[in-house]
Amino acid sequence: MYTNNAYLNHSTMDRKDKSQPLIVTMCGTYKLYTHPKLPTWRPRGRLDFQLIYIAAGKAHFHFGRNSEDETIVHAGHMILYRPKEPQKYEYYAEDQTEVYWVHFTGSDVTNILRSYGLTDDKRVFYCGSGPSYQNLFRTMINELQMCKDSYQEMLEMYLRQIFIKLQRHFNNSIRIDNSRAAETIDMAIAYFNEHYSESISIEEYAKKIHVSTSWFIRNFKLYVGSTPMHFILQKRICNAEALLLNTEYNINEIAQIVGYDNALYFSRIFKKIKGISPSEYRKNI
Repeated sequence: MYTNNAYLNHSTMDRKDKSQPLIVTMCGTYKLYTHPKLPTWRPRGRLDFQLIYIAAGKAHFHFGRNSEDETIVHAGHMILYRPKEPQKYEYYAEDQTEVYWVHFTGSDVTNILRSYGLTDDKRVFYCGSGPSYQNLFRTMINELQMCKDSYQEMLEMYLRQIFIKLQRHFNNSIRIDNSRAAETIDMAIAYFNEHYSESISIEEYAKKIHVSTSWFIRNFKLYVGSTPMHFILQKRICNAEALLLNTEYNINEIAQIVGYDNALYFSRIFKKIKGISPSEYRKNI
């Protein structure tokens, strides 16, 4: 398991602090590869707010009074816990789970969240895949670890950037035709997350769910912010990055794992997206 965390004043204790409107207290990331299970169980919740981003794989959450009921949350979703809300969830190595998280508190957090569209009814919501959220979380982790001048203000700015990105996604999603369309796209996202390494024809997938290809691509882009093929491409490259960083698979093997039979073609695509070849990426790290 890979973990990289940062804590305000080196304290892992949750806190309620009303000295400022918004305060970031801790943040971090987990990647499970060999650790069989990472469970969290807080029956009384926490004093602060917690935002979790599923960057890869999936996670298993239990909401409501019956903690045995399971909600599987796939990559590209976020979960928002509020103070004193019971928390129970698990990450499994077999799911190749990668998550980012941040805890925050303050005197005006609820109103700040509402102003960005994070209303009280939003607990689990789709926000999109790709490196942009991960980069913001990584920058927050580094900022809290380094504690340079005005780092608390910088932390707030990065967290607000995440809120702004979420607000834009919510506003774009409103344009989608109807609730049935949103459900259709959610199902497609789950399918692509599970089968991204397989050969997927968007035309055949649209035909299988009884919609036109143009309708599917248009609504997918409105809802997700990218075309279906670009979504799948980003998923492949993101998982290739994780394999380059944390495994001893060679480039040919990684290409096969993420869905490319031709390692040379995979390297070309990777370089186009990341700016360097897979071998250079691994060497630089």
